[in-house]
Amino acid sequence: MYLLIPGRHQLITQFQFTYLRDIIQQGLTAVKDINGNVLPAKTDKPTGIIFPVTSANHSNTRRNPLPFYLRAIMIEAMSAALDIPVYIYGIDDVGTMEHFAAYTLKRIKHDSEGQLDCQPDNTVVICSTPVLLQYEKLGFSILPAELKDRTNWICHTAMPWDIVEKIAYTPNWQDDETITSLMHPTSLKAWKKYHLGDKVQLLFRDTMISSDGDLTTTRDYNVYVRQMDEIAELKYEETARYIQPGRIGDIGCAVGSWLKLVSRDARFRESDLYGIEVSRHLYELCRQRKENGEFENPFVFFAQKNAVSGLVFEKNSMNTIHCSSLTHEIESYGSRNDLLHFIQNRYDELAPGGWWINRDVVGPADKEKWVYLKIRRDDGTNDDPYAKIEERHAFSDYLRGLSTHARFLRFVQDFRKEVNYRLDYEDVLIEGEPYTRLRLRDACEFLSRKDYTDNWTSEMHETFCYWDFEEWKQHLVEAGFSIHPFSHAFTNEWIVTNRWKPVASLWTMENDQLVPLPFPDTHMILVGVKNT
Repeated sequence: MYLLIPGRHQLITQFQFTYLRDIIQQGLTAVKDINGNVLPAKTDKPTGIIFPVTSANHSNTRRNPLPFYLRAIMIEAMSAALDIPVYIYGIDDVGTMEHFAAYTLKRIKHDSEGQLDCQPDNTVVICSTPVLLQYEKLGFSILPAELKDRTNWICHTAMPWDIVEKIAYTPNWQDDETITSLMHPTSLKAWKKYHLGDKVQLLFRDTMISSDGDLTTTRDYNVYVRQMDEIAELKYEETARYIQPGRIGDIGCAVGSWLKLVSRDARFRESDLYGIEVSRHLYELCRQRKENGEFENPFVFFAQKNAVSGLVFEKNSMNTIHCSSLTHEIESYGSRNDLLHFIQNRYDELAPGGWWINRDVVGPADKEKWVYLKIRRDDGTNDDPYAKIEERHAFSDYLRGLSTHARFLRFVQDFRKEVNYRLDYEDVLIEGEPYTRLRLRDACEFLSRKDYTDNWTSEMHETFCYWDFEEWKQHLVEAGFSIHPFSHAFTNEWIVTNRWKPVASLWTMENDQLVPLPFPDTHMILVGVKNT
């Protein structure tokens, strides 16, 4: 008879160890199941314990801070004191799934090559969370462990995750006897040895990133990854001349496309390349690409870290740091202070003479100026710009069917609504022609986002035009950088020609006459140099 204990197992508690030890020593008939019934006599002696470690492919997030190997180490260390075989299997995260218990059992059977085929007649499940309902539905007997009341899910002692959360919010947690007495000594030793409390506290302080390690939960990563690969060559051509050999880091590396091109460049054959990505999904793709042999330079290393909450490289260690399309996300999903800290962190990480290359969108000069935007109203429907459509693909089709003006009305409603942004505008008639009067920055926010219909919900969180180029340079200087003369702002002519001119034009009023206004800068390459 096997004991099966599903869970994320970020640590092992003293209670769990004692509970298992007592069952092994006294037999299963000495404990009652979740309904208060004594188990049948045939189930008396357990012959092995199975630990399915769920979300084994996730780590470095608030929900799953520890990698699978460390969780397995703690289970293995604890089991040394139990006179019984212990089996550990990693179960990948598959999201919310009605049949997750069945999936777990099939994975165990597959990964054990059929040796462990867990069925109700040969396995008893130990579980204190609502997951037990799935195992119960499959016919398994359930031992409650910590669970006291299944009606309200009340426990009589701390669950492992309760202890993790206590550590997250307790400075000097190692000195807190309430915490340390609840942990099994082998887990306590591992948490101290690998400084896991520091990692957990850092992750829990990070308010920008979701509990599963993403900036946003509304992004279609298939679309996003394809877009990143499609423009990688352009980004590399624009930035390659600024790269200094040595230690080269790409923060916000997405799927590693830029680093892949650096690895092909003969100038950097002797350089070490470091990719930093906060999104768990994209980080896993980077690792997979490296395993696939897509990087010609073998000295390529990836890490899942948040460059806002602290340094991701050692101080004074980097010759080049590259960021592309990242800093506006920090402003969008974090705060102004987050962005200023990010800038300072990059300065601190660079070696003397090192360069930070920041390629990103930029706000227009004179961005608070009121202008007139003329946009087409005959290139789609104007019937209902505020329709509520939940299904993502249907919503995207609906947005593409709107006229440019109707899409602007939808933009006004959706743009930055979570921070209560107010986009002031008015529709006016000038010589019988309709125009929209608004600030130049808001016109540029709309024009830059109007065609992102596949990721509309995600894009509505983001702002591009918070600083113009001169403001950007000023903030870098305040952090200690000097600005390399190669730095420049520019207009993406492809976007202007293909996305803007066919449907929109900008105007300003001079002497009561409308005067055409050239489309402003859309992007920048800003190179900050650390001189000392």
